[in-house]
Amino acid sequence: MPRGIPSFDAQQKTTVISRVRDSGEKVADLAKEYGVDPKVIYRLLGNQTQSANAYLELAKAKKENEALLKIIGRLVAANEAGKKNKYGGSR
Repeated sequence: MPRGIPSFDAQQKTTVISRVRDSGEKVADLAKEYGVDPKVIYRLLGNQTQSANAYLELAKAKKENEALLKIIGRLVAANEAGKKNKYGGSR
C-alpha cells in the first residue's frame, strides 16, 4: 500500500467538484471513495469558490475602469473645447 497522504490529480479535482456541485453527492461519501479526509474536499471546494469570486471581482474592476476612462475622455474633450487660444478665439 502506498505511503503518505493521498492527493488528487487535476482530473480527479475536476471530477470531485462536479460530483458535489452538479450531482449533489455527499462529501463524506466521496472522501471514503477517494480515501481522503473530508476536509481535503471541503478545502478544494473552498479554493474553487475563492477563485471564482476573484475572477468576478476582476471582471467588475475592468468594467469600472473602462467606464471611468470614457468619463475622463469626455471631460478632457469638453475641457479642451472650452479653452480659448491666446488671441481670444477658441481653438
